[in-house]
Amino acid sequence: MTRTLEIRPDIDDGIDRKVLAQLRARFLQINQGRLQRARQGLSTRQQLVLKLLPLLLHVNHPLLPGYVCASTPAGLSGFEPDDEVLAEVQRLTRSFVYKPRRGQGAAPLHGLFLMGSLGTVAQAEQSDMDLWLCHAPTLSARELQDLRKKCDQLESWAATQGAEVHLFLVDPQRFAQGAREAQLSSDDCGTTQHYLLLDEFYRTAIWLGGRTPIWWLVPVYEEPRYHDYCRTLLSKRFVRAEDVLDLGHLAHIPPEEFIGAGMWQLYKGIESPYKSVLKLLLTEVYASEHPRVECLSLRFKQAVFEGRLDLDELDPYIVVYRRLEEYLGARGDRERLELIRRCLYLKVNKKISRPPTRGRTKSWQRLLLERLTGEWGWDARQLSLLDSRSQWKVRQVGAERRVLVNELTYSYRFLSQFARSAQTGSSLNNRDLNVLGRRLYAAFERKAGKVEFINPGIAPDLAEDTLTLVRHPSPESPEEHQWALFNGSLGTQEWPDFAPLKRARELIELLAWCHRNGVIDASTRLSLHPGNSDLSEFELSNLIASLQQAFPLPLPSVAEAALLRASRPSQVLLLVNVGVDPLPQHSQMNVHMTSGRTDALGYSGVRENLVLTLDQIVLNSWNELQVSRYDGADALLDCLRDLLNSLPPDGAQPQVQVRCFCRNRATAIAERVEELLRDLLATYAEGRQARYLVQIRQHYHVLQLTPGQVSHAVLGDLPALLDHLGGEQELYSPLHLDRHALDGDDLALILPMGRPQCIQLFYRLHENNGDAELTLLDEHNALWRRRLPFRDEQSLLTPLQRFLQSLLYRRNAMLPLDSGDAGPALEILYYQLLPAAPLRAQRRSRRCAGQQRLQEGAAG
Repeated sequence: MTRTLEIRPDIDDGIDRKVLAQLRARFLQINQGRLQRARQGLSTRQQLVLKLLPLLLHVNHPLLPGYVCASTPAGLSGFEPDDEVLAEVQRLTRSFVYKPRRGQGAAPLHGLFLMGSLGTVAQAEQSDMDLWLCHAPTLSARELQDLRKKCDQLESWAATQGAEVHLFLVDPQRFAQGAREAQLSSDDCGTTQHYLLLDEFYRTAIWLGGRTPIWWLVPVYEEPRYHDYCRTLLSKRFVRAEDVLDLGHLAHIPPEEFIGAGMWQLYKGIESPYKSVLKLLLTEVYASEHPRVECLSLRFKQAVFEGRLDLDELDPYIVVYRRLEEYLGARGDRERLELIRRCLYLKVNKKISRPPTRGRTKSWQRLLLERLTGEWGWDARQLSLLDSRSQWKVRQVGAERRVLVNELTYSYRFLSQFARSAQTGSSLNNRDLNVLGRRLYAAFERKAGKVEFINPGIAPDLAEDTLTLVRHPSPESPEEHQWALFNGSLGTQEWPDFAPLKRARELIELLAWCHRNGVIDASTRLSLHPGNSDLSEFELSNLIASLQQAFPLPLPSVAEAALLRASRPSQVLLLVNVGVDPLPQHSQMNVHMTSGRTDALGYSGVRENLVLTLDQIVLNSWNELQVSRYDGADALLDCLRDLLNSLPPDGAQPQVQVRCFCRNRATAIAERVEELLRDLLATYAEGRQARYLVQIRQHYHVLQLTPGQVSHAVLGDLPALLDHLGGEQELYSPLHLDRHALDGDDLALILPMGRPQCIQLFYRLHENNGDAELTLLDEHNALWRRRLPFRDEQSLLTPLQRFLQSLLYRRNAMLPLDSGDAGPALEILYYQLLPAAPLRAQRRSRRCAGQQRLQEGAAG
């Protein structure tokens, strides 16, 4: 390790300018080493970009990249290009001649710094260049606009050279006061992390030109009185103002910053946990030290003052690791320590279990990583496992996910507790924490029916080449069956000797898990052992295709607005009769029944229900994928009830697809269920406390469509239905009939006629016994039915009208005259159903029975 004498300046005793120069030289020595390392990891053209950027910002020349206009601010404080840079720029434009800026006043650009992972152990080929361009606070809005345009053009030019460059404008004066208008790095979450961003800047930034930070010259023990110290340095001319840049100090970090930083890293960690765990844990370390936080930038500065200048030990990522190692070691937290070691190793991504590329020497990153892993006691097997992460499949990913989810969950609880104990009083923090909690819940919480997502950025591809799908009796309960998924292609005698990748009671639960986690893709070959089910390879391939079509991957990210509301279904797939043949006897006899009654809910003369099971797969607005299985006599209505109850109050409806691939009448079954669902959703959307009547086999089902409380009554026969419809209704409740319900029955002509504020009476003659069947719908749409002897229409209807009129008069007589409760007039309508029984009723004929409009509230 490079070690020189410690420098401990005491401003009260006076400071030697040579000591300050020595300090600055130490920082510049580290800076030069990091810059050299950064260049080593860049291509020739990328090196050219990094080399020329200071000059391109220093001058304005129409033939050079980035030129906007002659008045664009140019001139980098104290910058003078060397001969190598001038030679490179003349290769771009031979006619360019550099002219020094003598006599042009103070340079408007104060400093240029490189941020990010360049020059660190984690530098990669795809690492981008984040640069801070610090400018004079006196620039006008127009000058800033022109400078921004120039930066944009330089970014575009850099892209042509294969470099991803982001130039951020920084007003040092405003920044030091905590004010800024834009993000200042590619990984910036806004103004809520001012001090933590400054901490990262001071310990990672590589100076490329202009003024150097005055912070370099302030000892750590003087950080609490930073402003006084800087004022003394400048007023006594220990340093010149035009040589230094003041971006502020790190004597105190508000607790809100730790909460904001932790939330931001947690947010990112849900999709890319390895990238976030190190920063997340560093935030935890800082928060646990609050209010006496020892920032890593202060440790870095102390090391420079003490003369500890080893580039490896001062590498920003190694500095972070050492601090986390110290923190976790003191707590005896071995599992988390191993996790951050894996995170660091994977971040550096040097694969040291494999020899270097032929003819190439080991990079400094690799040598450093070899030293670290030796220190950790990692053996060749562990290194080989991590280096093969791109080939990790379900078992390894599942084990790693548990550790990562535990870490993210712990961090969330720590943040929540810290927010309460710090008593920040920020409603924004509370809101953001709640949103973040929902995001974590949606991503990782386990609950019945939810498909677990096991690969949040752990491995690139979980797809298997071959899989075996088996249905077999459950070991715990042989009378029950379950599905199991095995790796490879296994025969009937082979699979019992292997442990499955996944088990599930139902097939769709297993297939949905495979799809969500990318275990099955277009090239996966499946070997099927269906057991006692009717599942065929044709049906299996179509089920997988339906899942892929309904829920294409990757899923879009969840917007914050969606998390501010309760989750709601956004995409629904209904799969009917999975692995079930609704007409097994026909399949066994290899015959097809022909019948005029083709309704899938009442098929053939015996009215068979062909909808035996439903698997409902729902993707909600929080990106949770949930699977529900329905079977039994009421499977369809139970499924529809639950789907309607999951809809939000505002009426927003999901996209719904219905698919069926069973052996018999699959298309007709899917179309029938889709038709019923479409009609039911349209009725539900009206929001009028409606009822909906469906007939399945000989049974009737009445759905009460109360928003959020949909229920259904099962009625075994027609008398039970009439009794149910005769129940009192407090308010008018429309009754909608399914298209195939009550086919051939009088009620199919009567029930759709219900209207509010209208009493309707229907009668039909029965020629075989001379009776008339009366059916009445009241103003609330309740039904009443009686059979009376029939002589003629007048003698049938007149007494009924008198009775209804008397009933209304008596009811109104009970109301105070000034109550204002008298409603609108009730209309009474009469119909005859034709033709007479026993022929099938086909139409309604309007009839008269004297006065038909009765005024509620009229005098009795």
